[in-house]
Amino acid sequence: MRFSVPSVAVLGSTLLACSALAINPLVIKGAKWFDSKTGEQFFAKGVDYQPDIIETSQTRDPLASKDACDRDLPFLKDLGVNAIRVYQTEPYNNHDYCMKALADAGIYVMLDLSTPTKTINRDSPAYDADLLGYYYQKVDAFGGYDNVMGFLAGNEVANAPNNTDSAAYVKAALRDVRAYIKKKGLSIPVGYATNDDADIRWQQQTYFDCNSKDEQAEFYGLNIYSWCGEDSSYTISGYDIVVKNFTNWDVPVMLTEYGCNTIRPRTFPEIAAIYGSNMTGVFSGGFVYEYVEEDNKYGLVTVSGTKGTKTQDYDNFKKALKATSPKGVTMSSYSSSAKLQSCPSVGMSNSWMASSTLPPTPNNATCACMMKTLSCVSKDTSAPTDLDKLTTWSSTVGDIFSYVCASIDCSAINGNGTTGKYGNYAGCDTIQRVSWALNAYYQSDNKKSTSCNFDGFAKVVTPSSSSDSKCANSTDDSSSGSSSSGNSSSGSKSNSKSSDAVNNFSSFTALTTVAIVAVAAISF
Repeated sequence: MRFSVPSVAVLGSTLLACSALAINPLVIKGAKWFDSKTGEQFFAKGVDYQPDIIETSQTRDPLASKDACDRDLPFLKDLGVNAIRVYQTEPYNNHDYCMKALADAGIYVMLDLSTPTKTINRDSPAYDADLLGYYYQKVDAFGGYDNVMGFLAGNEVANAPNNTDSAAYVKAALRDVRAYIKKKGLSIPVGYATNDDADIRWQQQTYFDCNSKDEQAEFYGLNIYSWCGEDSSYTISGYDIVVKNFTNWDVPVMLTEYGCNTIRPRTFPEIAAIYGSNMTGVFSGGFVYEYVEEDNKYGLVTVSGTKGTKTQDYDNFKKALKATSPKGVTMSSYSSSAKLQSCPSVGMSNSWMASSTLPPTPNNATCACMMKTLSCVSKDTSAPTDLDKLTTWSSTVGDIFSYVCASIDCSAINGNGTTGKYGNYAGCDTIQRVSWALNAYYQSDNKKSTSCNFDGFAKVVTPSSSSDSKCANSTDDSSSGSSSSGNSSSGSKSNSKSSDAVNNFSSFTALTTVAIVAVAAISF
């Protein structure tokens, strides 16, 4: 589905509303966050905040719900948190009420750019103009709020050695969103949140901090669940190693998720370390997982409609957080000489497969130019929105790619995050790429009428351009980056944690995975 960019009038009213927010914007200097007005160092005393999620691909937007904000804000204030991380929002909703209420309470907001159906699929990564356009819209929707702490370009997308090639696509999106934010005259940082996998830990953190400052994650988040119960400790949990790995880092580092629950109720002994002298010189606080109680038993509050009830974890977390008083530095007295890292080598220890050469910025004009040269194209101009129909449609698309590209060179529409090679049309949307494949087959079979059918999926058209030789040089003047048809992919934040506290995205996108993988899987 294509989403339109908010009108100038809508954005104008949002910015006017934002100007009245009673909170100082945060800024980054070196490896630390600071209050832009007072110059005091900022430590996030945060909670991961998302609505209860049922088995559906529907995106839930708690910041667009006045009832949810009225229900939850008193709890957040009572807990003493100064930040929340929100995994799901939609750019076309109105967020003025909740964002102002949070700002008035002194609470900053960390926002994930992705949703369950608008993200980069770790198993078959692709990055197109639709996805980038969606991210642009989210920047437009939230860019005027002073209490936006930052955007996350991805959450545990590359989470194992066999899918680290997806990191190249995430980093490309991060690069492009950073450029868009700069173009808009904003100063909101863009970062990345990763799992703590020992096999790829060092490679991931250096990859998102290497090559070029324009490609660099402006802050780095770590989701870690190794401190479990009172019998653990700073050293037993491995927190000491994590801190050592990030000592003298050049951008802020924080825990974007923490709070092991293998021993319940949780008493959160790690909080004393997170905001104590062992960690505050390196880490900028963190976000406990999570606010809403679900089947996974990580919640601080059980919600039902407009009512909320504290869990036992609530009081324990509040007590532990209240006991902390992190000591920081002032912005004027702080300086950093830390530098960018060197990129990890592809094949490093057989566990890193992401090239430092990133996919190019998706270009609407290039893709539209290519479409004008085709004689055989998809009858559909967009993917179905109904899930059942999408499943069937996606299977058909996958079959077409498999059949055509088995005998025809499809490098023009494919990308490879490991080799760093990306076709001219690898950033086009699914309709455009499958049309390219249909046309390639049609041309190879001497334009036989039967060759442009595919059980009624394709149709013959008259091209308006005879060559695509100049398409790669087309200028994209789109303000949104959104193309003419939609493309979905799986891999966004799950609402569940397994018993050993390892993220499991598949449970969150179970209803869409079958449909989505076929759409996204075009790399052969």
